[in-house]
Amino acid sequence: MRRHLPGSGRSPGSPRPSGYARLGRYLARLGRVGCTLAAGGGSLAGLGTAAAFGQPAATADAPAAETAPADGSAEPRAGGGVSASVRPGINDNFLAADLDPAEWLERFEVESREVFAARQEVLAALGLREGMHVADVGAGTGFYAALFASSVGPRGWVYAVDVAPRFVEHIADKSRQDGIANLSAVLCQPDDVGLPPNSIELAFCSDTYHHFEYPHQTLRSIRRALKPAGRLVIIDFEREEGVSREWILDHVRAGKSAVRAEVEAAGFAFESETPIQGFSENYLLVFRRGE
Repeated sequence: MRRHLPGSGRSPGSPRPSGYARLGRYLARLGRVGCTLAAGGGSLAGLGTAAAFGQPAATADAPAAETAPADGSAEPRAGGGVSASVRPGINDNFLAADLDPAEWLERFEVESREVFAARQEVLAALGLREGMHVADVGAGTGFYAALFASSVGPRGWVYAVDVAPRFVEHIADKSRQDGIANLSAVLCQPDDVGLPPNSIELAFCSDTYHHFEYPHQTLRSIRRALKPAGRLVIIDFEREEGVSREWILDHVRAGKSAVRAEVEAAGFAFESETPIQGFSENYLLVFRRGE
């Protein structure tokens, strides 16, 4: 059953508002929007561990879906971008006001999950350096963001970006409790990560790309946020008919080749695929921001 936000004022039988419209009303009631981080906005440094809520468009429903290409890829239009969600509703459960981060800790931070079990190997592959500015896009419960904050040190900064307000609150609270002073939790828009231009050297997406409803626009916003020659790292599921589990085939929109094509179409140059010994169902691709 799909959940809706309590107190929505929707009369029985009326059209159901989209997840992002419901999210906007939730944020309005929450009253905790600390600042809006739109493209071109100011620096986030100095926000410390307080949640930096990038306020999404609160009044507009998500556009109607269009038929996706047969390979599941997001096909950019001639004028740039795609006009509709490629996977409507895929993030609805994360937008619920009653989402309990503790339940997702039990799903996300377990050794049976490849990206968690192999986190130290992934961290080593990223080659983070002291002083780097990094974005964890789709940070979820924030375990990678915390590792990044330790790796980049006090002169660096980590932006833990997510579309789910309860995850953003959880990350902000946890980082404050753990004394992590170089991390900002950022609530992003469904089609924009909401970071200032040229503000990061690495954007990291772990098991998140298949949750991008507007991949072309989101990728363009990541490209804007990256400094020249900045890297984009994508970890996602191998999706192969006849090989992958049924859950992956049903849940993951596009396979590796389609993902690479979409990222390149958004202005990135493919650099490499990095083997991770702890991966059997996931892959790690590295891209550079194109000129």
